[in-house]
Amino acid sequence: MKTPIYTSLVEHAKKGIVSLHVPGHHQGIVFPADAFVTFKDILKIDVTELSGLDDLHEPEGIIQEAQQLASEFFGVQQTYFLVNGSTVGNIAGILSLSQAGEQVLVQRNCHKSILNGLELAGAQPIFLEPCLDEELKVASHVPLTTIEKALEQYPEAKALILTNPTYYGTSADLTAVVEAAHKKEIPVLVDEAHGAHFAVGAPFPRSAVESGADIVVQSAHKTLPAMTMGSYLHYNSVLADQNKLTRTLAMLQSSSPSYPIMASLDIARAYLQELRNEDRGRAIEDAVKAFHEELNRIPGIKTVISNNKEMSHDPLKVSVQSTEGLTGYELQALFEQAGIYGELSDYANFLMVLPLAVQNPPYKELLLLEQLLKQYTHKQAVEQKVEGNADAIKSLPYSYDQLKKWSIEVVPAAESIGRINAQQITPYPPGIPLLMTGEPISLSHIQQMEKLLAAGAKLQGSAHIKKGQIAVYQER
Repeated sequence: MKTPIYTSLVEHAKKGIVSLHVPGHHQGIVFPADAFVTFKDILKIDVTELSGLDDLHEPEGIIQEAQQLASEFFGVQQTYFLVNGSTVGNIAGILSLSQAGEQVLVQRNCHKSILNGLELAGAQPIFLEPCLDEELKVASHVPLTTIEKALEQYPEAKALILTNPTYYGTSADLTAVVEAAHKKEIPVLVDEAHGAHFAVGAPFPRSAVESGADIVVQSAHKTLPAMTMGSYLHYNSVLADQNKLTRTLAMLQSSSPSYPIMASLDIARAYLQELRNEDRGRAIEDAVKAFHEELNRIPGIKTVISNNKEMSHDPLKVSVQSTEGLTGYELQALFEQAGIYGELSDYANFLMVLPLAVQNPPYKELLLLEQLLKQYTHKQAVEQKVEGNADAIKSLPYSYDQLKKWSIEVVPAAESIGRINAQQITPYPPGIPLLMTGEPISLSHIQQMEKLLAAGAKLQGSAHIKKGQIAVYQER
């Protein structure tokens, strides 16, 4: 239950030293008075690599101890603290596992950071199409049969990269998948951004760490009491090169890491330890059930959970759909009007992430939501078609190295069909690209983007689309 980083920072702040070092606020001496009221406590522990406070890039003191406590708790060889989010963990993992031109097996519904990592590495991604979740109307996991086929078809692949759980909380047991990859001596990297709390055990799904994955990246800030950008990277492998991973992280992470973020990772691990020791998982599950009951009591909405028997569901993720024809974006607006701010919306769902704690439903706000929903009469049912690819396994037509040599032009959307896309188009959140860089553009892509924008979705990389245009490569 120790928190070496946090405890040392608090003790340092109590010394009342003269701060003649960075950062420039000098523990709050240089700070606007009106903002100081809000920031004053955190500024006291926002320091740098001072005597006794260790160094993230060469840890041998309190940071080393905190990371060791985390590795023991999660049951891995080494846990690295990430201050640049899971994005830096995913990219570092990919760069440590692959080089230019090497094949990598990748789940198609991955976060944009995975694609960015592949592009930086110059690797050749072989994309594996996921199943479609009929209830949530979103992409789900990659079937074991598809992965086994890909492992046979691409025996020279340098890594298998998966995303589990999904943003919506559906989670597959990856034990058989990891075993299949390891038989081919292929390491497995899992983007488990939304599963840091799985270490508590039941009622939460099985973690990729337990399933034997080589590198597992978790966003502690998504479900644990950690500050934004605080994440963990767990290394537990004989196949992946740890020295290369360590060097890559040192190059990618900030040379001035945030001590408040590191302290919060320290605290988050201790919080998980407490939850597991006191076996509070079931009490949290009961509180979540009460929230579901209150939501399902309200006319016009329903909570939705995947009924795929191969999948587990994270109880902290609550998806709501309208029974009156409203889109997820319209539901989001109503929830926010009632004072409830969720995580994201798509065409069919409004998704909420509940606290990892026992908490009563927000009765007052839900009562207001019920009143707001009464003004809507039945509309045409919302249809969200999630199109799967006919090919379960596919690659991009050109390498990233080839694409770098080509010029880019902006053309009318109608003229882009069949051309090679030059700008990632990503609904955010969840950050899963609808159209990847280097992917051939189809009429369906254009229609989906226009539909999402019309419904109120936020698309990163959509500046041209909003003008009826799209950036494409000039193929040579």
